[in-house]
Amino acid sequence: MATYRSVFDAAELSAQFNAAGINTKFMASIWKYVLQNPGCELDEIPNLPSSAYRLLRTKFKPFTSTVHSVFHSTDGVTTKLLIKLQNGAFVEAVIMTYDTRLGKYGGKPRLGGPRSTLCISSQVGCKMGCKFCATGTMGFKNNLTSGEIVEQLVHASLLTNIRNVVFMGMGEPLNNYTALVEAIRVMTGSPFQLSPKRITVSTVGIIHAINKLHGDLPGLNLAVSLHAPVQEIRCQIMPSARAFPLEKLMTALQTYQKNSQQKIFIEYIMLDGMNDEEQHAHQLGKLLETFQVVVNLIPFNPIGSSSQFRTSSDQKVSDFQKILRGTYNIRTTVRKQMGQDISGACGQLVVNLPDKRTRENTSLLTDIEDLRI
Repeated sequence: MATYRSVFDAAELSAQFNAAGINTKFMASIWKYVLQNPGCELDEIPNLPSSAYRLLRTKFKPFTSTVHSVFHSTDGVTTKLLIKLQNGAFVEAVIMTYDTRLGKYGGKPRLGGPRSTLCISSQVGCKMGCKFCATGTMGFKNNLTSGEIVEQLVHASLLTNIRNVVFMGMGEPLNNYTALVEAIRVMTGSPFQLSPKRITVSTVGIIHAINKLHGDLPGLNLAVSLHAPVQEIRCQIMPSARAFPLEKLMTALQTYQKNSQQKIFIEYIMLDGMNDEEQHAHQLGKLLETFQVVVNLIPFNPIGSSSQFRTSSDQKVSDFQKILRGTYNIRTTVRKQMGQDISGACGQLVVNLPDKRTRENTSLLTDIEDLRI
């Protein structure tokens, strides 16, 4: 059976158009039409050169993925999409809706209203094997194409207006670097027009990719899954840390910050007795005190009864936050947990076969960053 490419796969579409002598300016109008007419055939897109129709018909599809099922959390603000890819594999994407009017700005309620953040997957499974994360238990299956990454945004956009995108779903985004960069360039161009400031890429710290990121995608937000203030603890909970020593990672982040002049988001999962003591808060404070960062403390979500970790108490999380804020003057937030009843919370993402699922055992990670921009 012929494998079609997604029409949102920009490099492939552009290469095919160039080879056939078709102007690539038509790409944005194709995307716009598919966005507005999701059930369309490519033949129906108006005002293309006749050679474009032949090419589109034989090599591309409007979508290579389908929404298999949608789960709504009882919290009323979290929606999880189970998306089936062309190769039969599944990935999950999560929509989180916030109401900006609930926040205060200068003592007055913020303007605006509901806005949605989409958490996107970049791989099926993950090679990193972080011991607190369900996706790591799947192992690595395959990279997504740039078209499959963009299609998650298209599927979500049909349900609600997406304002922020975070690459915090399944997979390590910087291990699928070329497709990631290409997908983000599509998202920031016409017709999506997302601001780079509203896109966050999260990484365990792939140093060689961090070194290229600002040059390839200036202006976006970088989030680093640090999770420990010293190399030894980091290796215990994140096996991949052996390949990316903390000292070298911090040097790469220093260079990144100097070049980008932007805050870096630091993600830190709170594991009882492992990385949540006062000494760890002081070690983290000293590690980060020369940086402009926002630390996001993440309550651990157990990934089944076999989990070797326990969730830190609210008191420990609060004490940890007070040390970072009070002693080191580091802006520190605690991540609000959303969507746990549909396993749509941080660290829970692992795809089981959908026909074996119940509401209770569906599983997914949404490592959502509320940027409050």
